[in-house]
Amino acid sequence: RKLIVPFFFSDSKPPRKGTMSFLQLAHKSLTAPAANPVARLYRSINKELPRVLTLYDLDMELPEARKAVKTHFDRYAHIKDERVVSMLVAKGYIDLEETLLQHKQRSHLQRTLSGYIDLEGARRKSVTLNSSIDDQFARA
Repeated sequence: RKLIVPFFFSDSKPPRKGTMSFLQLAHKSLTAPAANPVARLYRSINKELPRVLTLYDLDMELPEARKAVKTHFDRYAHIKDERVVSMLVAKGYIDLEETLLQHKQRSHLQRTLSGYIDLEGARRKSVTLNSSIDDQFARA
């Protein structure tokens, strides 16, 4: 089984020294031969999870974060097409690298790991027929 490398990683050369550290982790992972690239990505993410939780100061236990990562991997477990799998692996490495380089905000990572969506902001702006003038003023 040959891993299909997306067009933006088709160079065999890594980025030059002194330039921006863009996609080095993804490039390194795709050029190195691997029997199971999905398992390799999963191990890489789990290895970096303690660092990510510290960098972003997340109030989440390590086993809980690992469980959240596992659910993300299980979501795509049914995919068998090698092209799609290689694209998802590349996207996973890009996402990991952007997280480690702190290109994300804390709330983005919280939403990714916990699946939490705050609907209170959307409810705050809704006005019903029974809303008082104080409720309408408070929503602004």
